Amino acid sequence: MQQRLVDRHPEVPADQLVAQMVPPPTFDEVSFASYIPDPQQPSQAAAVLKAELFADQVTKLHRAASKKSLFGKKKPVSGIGLYLDGGFGVGKTHLLASIFHSVPGPKSFGTFGEVTNLVGALGFNNSVERLAANSVLCIDEFELDDPGDTMLVSRLLSELTARGVSVVATSNTLPGQLGEGRFAASDFMREIKKLGSLFEPIRVDGPDYRHRDLPPAPEPTSPELLAEKASHTPGSTLDEFEALLKHLSTLHPSKYNALIHGVSAVYISGVHTVTDQAVALRIVVLADRLYDAGTPVTVSGAKLDEIFSQEMLDGGYRKKYLRAISRLLALSRFEAPATAS
Repeated sequence: MQQRLVDRHPEVPADQLVAQMVPPPTFDEVSFASYIPDPQQPSQAAAVLKAELFADQVTKLHRAASKKSLFGKKKPVSGIGLYLDGGFGVGKTHLLASIFHSVPGPKSFGTFGEVTNLVGALGFNNSVERLAANSVLCIDEFELDDPGDTMLVSRLLSELTARGVSVVATSNTLPGQLGEGRFAASDFMREIKKLGSLFEPIRVDGPDYRHRDLPPAPEPTSPELLAEKASHTPGSTLDEFEALLKHLSTLHPSKYNALIHGVSAVYISGVHTVTDQAVALRIVVLADRLYDAGTPVTVSGAKLDEIFSQEMLDGGYRKKYLRAISRLLALSRFEAPATAS
């Protein structure tokens, strides 16, 4: 019988939220050595060297913070910060995960949304205590479109760095603003004034590697072929777009990872342009979780680069929507192994 995502109702205990804060499977084995800088983009090689140096500094700081004085007290040490700023798909997450893998534990890795979900689930003080022993907190896709969330995370980072936790974050500069200098970096520094002097911004330029030297994303599949492909793909799910959107509205975004756990491929019928912002933001979170898991996505209906209306792409959440499109297009090029008819 064909599985559906809408039939899944995962529960994720709050105490598992910290334990699961590790790089996604796509970045399990990455390292500084496996990052291949584009020779046409010298900032990439420079970013690798800076990230390696940062990881070395974090390791030394963590060891120093762990040492006790003659009176049995730990020496107070403040954490350091690094901010990787650049366009979509230039390998910032690769570098972020490489830093994570290179430093001693305990350590945590999560998207900006996962960090805010953690604080929401555990409470602010509890989150601080659970992360305070870390050598580093890696935050992917630092977002500035929600002032409340931004200031919440700013306060969290202030508390953690004062207790010796180093922080490294990434963010995207919009493609149309790459020529305007450090757009994202300047916003980042302005929004977290308390931490402005802590973070050293590093630029990572280049084209989106997810689409470099690749053919255009495939056209949407016919509904009949979509159902046939799903039926011949073990472990896959097949959902109608509207039903899936309704189901997502019943789940906290922190559960989306559990929702797709173990799914080999996702098939969605009847995709159309979304005009409701709350719905669109749920699609963004789902796209992030699917991309982290490397789960192939095949659809019928509208093209995946038409899933968000132009009005949305021109609005305040433009960054999120463009990232989601980039990731969904990448996943649409994957093919899950199918069984014989």
